[in-house]
Amino acid sequence: MKPDIKICGLKTPEAVERAVAQGATHLGFIFFPKSPRNVAPEVAAELADPVRGKAKIVAVTVDADDDELDDIVHLLKPDVLQMHGHETPERILHVRALYGLPVMKAFSVREASDLDRVDAFIGVADRFLFDAKAPAGSELPGGNGVSFDWEIMASLDDSVDYMLSGGLNKDNVGLALASTRASGIDVSSGVESAPGVKDLRMIDAFFDAIADAGSPRA
Repeated sequence: MKPDIKICGLKTPEAVERAVAQGATHLGFIFFPKSPRNVAPEVAAELADPVRGKAKIVAVTVDADDDELDDIVHLLKPDVLQMHGHETPERILHVRALYGLPVMKAFSVREASDLDRVDAFIGVADRFLFDAKAPAGSELPGGNGVSFDWEIMASLDDSVDYMLSGGLNKDNVGLALASTRASGIDVSSGVESAPGVKDLRMIDAFFDAIADAGSPRA
């Protein structure tokens, strides 16, 4: 079974087109001013419209209030809302009811105990995303180019459907897929030549690595 592949932090038509051409199932647009991948909702809409229906459009937010979400949902018309902040289960339920959209809740992970928080969200969030905790000094909840010990994921309840993120690139994505039961892979900095700058050749190489990981060995 092929994993879902989400290219996150897209900012240019060329990167969006290449991601879709290579087979991305999800396209992530980030709405967080501190991120080098931040885009305005109207810009994200312009980028997403030409490929709408070819991949799921994901709006990535960090502790966004209803006013912010109203603008994003109205302008971008996303297929999925990804919440990457300190949202509570109650907040997730409120957002799901307000917009009628599936919500993917992101968690930052460094050690096994970080997964304890997931239980309260099972049956509340539609899907989960596990990213590495930000290194000291970083103000970004994701996109820091660091990974975590994927063996931790073995302790997670089998019912939990999740995407794996954090420091993934062409060199380790095959191992990430082999080491976990993640149904999806999320990459941002691993296909960038500089923070926020997607590299088309690196996108190609990432998809090539996933294809190679899924090929039967002789």
